[in-house]
Amino acid sequence: MTALLDEAERLGRDELEALQLERLRTTLRHAYENVGHYRAAFDAAGLRPDDCRSLADLARFPFTTKADLRDNYPFGMFAVPEERVRRIHASSGTTGRPTVVGYTRRDLDTWADVVARSIRAAGGRPGQKVHVAYGYGLFTGGLGAHYGAERLGCTVIPASGGMTARQVQLIQDFRPEIIMVTPSYMLTLLDEFERQGVDPRSTSLRTGIFGAEPWTQEMRREIEERFGIDAVDIYGLSEVMGPGVAQECVETKDGLHVWEDHFYPEVVDPLTGEVLPEGEKGELVFTSLTKEAMPVIRYRTRDLTRLLPGTARVFRRMEKVTGRSDDLVILRGVNLFPTQIEEIVLRTPGVAPHFQLRLTREGRLDVLTVRAEARAGAGPEQRTAAAESITTAVKDGIGVSVGVEIVDPETLERSVGKFRRIVDERGPR
Repeated sequence: MTALLDEAERLGRDELEALQLERLRTTLRHAYENVGHYRAAFDAAGLRPDDCRSLADLARFPFTTKADLRDNYPFGMFAVPEERVRRIHASSGTTGRPTVVGYTRRDLDTWADVVARSIRAAGGRPGQKVHVAYGYGLFTGGLGAHYGAERLGCTVIPASGGMTARQVQLIQDFRPEIIMVTPSYMLTLLDEFERQGVDPRSTSLRTGIFGAEPWTQEMRREIEERFGIDAVDIYGLSEVMGPGVAQECVETKDGLHVWEDHFYPEVVDPLTGEVLPEGEKGELVFTSLTKEAMPVIRYRTRDLTRLLPGTARVFRRMEKVTGRSDDLVILRGVNLFPTQIEEIVLRTPGVAPHFQLRLTREGRLDVLTVRAEARAGAGPEQRTAAAESITTAVKDGIGVSVGVEIVDPETLERSVGKFRRIVDERGPR
């Protein structure tokens, strides 16, 4: 196993932390000297880059938020001249101005390196074929996976998203060992295999690397059992780099090792911003350590997790993200996340792993309806039993009453990217 690790993966913890501090101090100076936003934010806090003398000192520096990135749209957060930027990616901008990120040549090399390390940690090896079903374009998923797989020495099949029936055919014809895709779209592919009468366990696939949205252990079991593969988690976000910030190791599947030589993680209280001790759950915050074009200092991801000691690698682990602070639904005083509903739906007989949460308002009260698809062949009695089971499990496990609708198979919208779990139809008060 040791022979498969790169130089940074062989560092001791003390060596790693010394490297982090050196890179952190360089990044703070680079951001302060070249990005007006950071210079103003540091000055307002009465701080200079050299005030960071230990890793713990980072907690004194101000956060960066998505609003900061949008306020500096399009290129105000870049720390290098535009002519040094070799690629630009951006978010969809569905909730406002898109967040724009840039990469120098060295940034692109770093990105390819960390994704290659991620694929190797997931069990991938040079010479294997990788079916990339993440979307290509401004979204970082497709190109991030693509160049990382090539860097490892794999053969890339750039399928992108959509054309589900064709994807199934390509998997059968080209015989890839690895697929990289969102977990919700993997379930869509699973349905299509079965619709075509093909046993998903008969394919060449051996490893699935899934990211871009929260998914649960129940969904892992569903995919692994029905496909006969190892399903592992990859984490990233465009503001920090893209996919490849952290990766689950196939030999342990016990959380995602953060590639801490490039990305420094903290977990903070979502309300107070206070740094939480290792093992306590809160909001994940990242500081880039090696980015040139667009360094980020204490970026608030809104993802909820906790940090844990390393196991398969020296790097610390982050627990699987179970939700986002901005995905939180507060229903009649009770907090719930879509992943809590997902766990219940996935263990309910007669129900397929496709569901959506619909929020409406009746009078002054908010109402949540869980809409879940029946499995093919589930009759009226089984559907009724499934609805009652979900209703009871949500009430007993989460403490809130919801409506449940069991709809026909293939009724809910299918996703080629991130699945839209919540449909909020409440409108303004």
